Amino acid sequence: MSRSRENTDLSRPLRSVIFATLPLLVLPQAASSATAAEVVEKSHQAFYYAGADMKARVTMELIAANGRKRTRVLTMLRRNETGGREQRYFMYFHQPGDVRATTFLVWTYPGKDDDRWVFIPAVNMVRRLAASDSRSSFVGSDFNYEDVSGRDVESDTHTLVREEELDGVPCYVIRSVPKTSAEYVRKLAWIDKSTFLPKREEYYDSQKELARVFTAHVVEVVGGYPTVVKRTMEDVKRAHRTEVTFEQIEYEMGLPEGIFTQRSLQQPPRKWIQ
Repeated sequence: MSRSRENTDLSRPLRSVIFATLPLLVLPQAASSATAAEVVEKSHQAFYYAGADMKARVTMELIAANGRKRTRVLTMLRRNETGGREQRYFMYFHQPGDVRATTFLVWTYPGKDDDRWVFIPAVNMVRRLAASDSRSSFVGSDFNYEDVSGRDVESDTHTLVREEELDGVPCYVIRSVPKTSAEYVRKLAWIDKSTFLPKREEYYDSQKELARVFTAHVVEVVGGYPTVVKRTMEDVKRAHRTEVTFEQIEYEMGLPEGIFTQRSLQQPPRKWIQ
């Protein structure tokens, strides 16, 4: 797959709708005078924290260099814990058959390692994932666990490199360098100035070579929240990519706290995963 930037711009009609309805949207404050860390924090909030909770049907297509595809379909539930930045994620896999009924539970915390568990139905076992697994592939995709639930803003040092347009959209370009060991040594992020959603991210490895590229292809306004509904992560060196589509998205559902427990790993909340 070419390393050239894919066209991640919204179509003109969709952009017109978004800009025309800006007073109705729940958007972060403008950050014209913000520091790089503040821009990244606003982006983190817009991308991972929209709404008090969220439900979506997610389709992942894993595409090899020869075009061969593998598909994963799952339901993702997310809840922001009251009074802080902690979050809970629950994921249930519907397809394919070899991963059906596999479940994931993630508890995220600011300033410390997340807790992650997986239930593997084939062996009827719940396994707790080590903190180091945050850099591991998420169910064989080009996303890792940290990509799914987010990385602490404080884990990196952020610098505003420049401001420029990407596919006609004004962006902040932020360089992030990990303070301790990570799966990348440097990341460049193009962050939309109006929505604070990431449009493109480039991850560079220990050889200082481009290793992975995240692209936000389609943004739609759902329940007042600008949402990336189609995204791709490409492993540049393997010429492998994962395309992800979010559908049936709902915010502010009032998801109960009891969903996000280890008990739900083996007894999934049927009402919420259909």
